Amino acid sequence: MSTPAGFDELIHPATRLSVVALLATTEWADFAFVRDSLSLSDSALSKQLHTLEEAGYLEIRKEGGGRKRRTTVRLTDRGRTAFDGHVAALRAIVEGAAHTAAEHGQRRHTAAEHGQRRQTEVAR
Repeated sequence: MSTPAGFDELIHPATRLSVVALLATTEWADFAFVRDSLSLSDSALSKQLHTLEEAGYLEIRKEGGGRKRRTTVRLTDRGRTAFDGHVAALRAIVEGAAHTAAEHGQRRHTAAEHGQRRQTEVAR
C-alpha cells in the first residue's frame, strides 16, 4: 500500500498530532493552555513545539521576563497546510480500507456478533 499524498510523518506521532490539532482551532494559544489541555509536562511540550518550530509549522512568541514571561504559539500557514493535508491523507486511508473491504464482500461486525463468533470458535 502506498502512502497517500499529504501524509506527514512529522505531524503523525500522537503527541504532535494533538498539539497541531489543538492549535488549528486557535489563532494564538498560551503554552499553559496547550500543556494543560493535552496533559503534558512542560519539558514534553517544549520538545514537541521545538520540533514543529524547526519544521516551520509553528511560531513561538515569548513576551515579558522573569516570572511574568508568557509563551504563546500558533500554527504558521505552512503548518496549517501540512495539518490539513495530513488529515486528508488519514481520511483517504480510512476510506480506502472501507472501499477495499466492501469490494471483497467484507462487512463490519458488531461487538455482539464478534463475541458470538468467538464463543462458537471456543466451543469447537
